Amino acid sequence: MPKLAPKTSKPVRGTNQLRIIGGEYRRRILPFPDSEGLRPTPDRVRETLFNWLGQELHGQRCLDLFAGSGALGFEAASRGAARVVMVEQARPVLQALRSNQQSLGAHAVDIVAADALAWLARCTEQFDVIFLDPPFAGDLLPKVLALLPPILAEDAYVYAETANWPDLSGWKRLREGKAGVVQYGLLQWGGESAAS
Repeated sequence: MPKLAPKTSKPVRGTNQLRIIGGEYRRRILPFPDSEGLRPTPDRVRETLFNWLGQELHGQRCLDLFAGSGALGFEAASRGAARVVMVEQARPVLQALRSNQQSLGAHAVDIVAADALAWLARCTEQFDVIFLDPPFAGDLLPKVLALLPPILAEDAYVYAETANWPDLSGWKRLREGKAGVVQYGLLQWGGESAAS
């Protein structure tokens, strides 16, 4: 009888994968589609970020404003966040987020189909941790940072990724790092007089 080749679990062409690195969903693999400007936060950078945040997010309200692959939002849910709002507008990416939410059983996650800036302008909720990883092609980060103060809970943290830091007047840069061309950092609103 001929020997059969071993089954492999190769991802479907055009499908990428990310791995949850901590918490309840640790080691779970999540697929996400190819989409312009979509670049999930690498494992090493996510590990650094959650070290900065203290590993666990029990009871925290989190916003993943440009959700994309969902790497940051699902990681936050895995680490005990009470609520995670993921905002995304690309249809195939939304479908993948919803599918991954269902496969994880991530009940704390709320996925919103919307333009990030439009959603932010009408948001009345407050958040303890906000993840910002906007497409680098647009000049979105300074626009988003200007809209954030009303939705920040007391002592809230904002994590941002960018190719180049914009003017951070009013923001305190608590921690920062670099991975390839991506600069990332943990920010906190300090009012108009805060030094960046």
